[in-house]
Amino acid sequence: VRILLKKLKKAVVQTGVTQVCMAGGVSANSGLRTALQEVGKKHGWKTYIPPFEYCTDNAGMIAITAYHKYLAGQFEDLSVGPTARAGWS
Repeated sequence: VRILLKKLKKAVVQTGVTQVCMAGGVSANSGLRTALQEVGKKHGWKTYIPPFEYCTDNAGMIAITAYHKYLAGQFEDLSVGPTARAGWS
């Protein structure tokens, strides 16, 4: 949470925006929701946080896609390694 808020503050300073929203699976994190509201209030930002029932991520979609690819024989062997870093970051 601390790292996300630090990066958010930096982005706000660089861009001058005063309205911040969160979406996707991360918006279900209650600690982040609370922290964003507090930081927003402190810095005068308008924050938009969706109701919890709309805070979904795409894990289910990824899983069902993987399932269908597996059934179709479209999969990689175990030599492919996972990475948490996107190539563009």
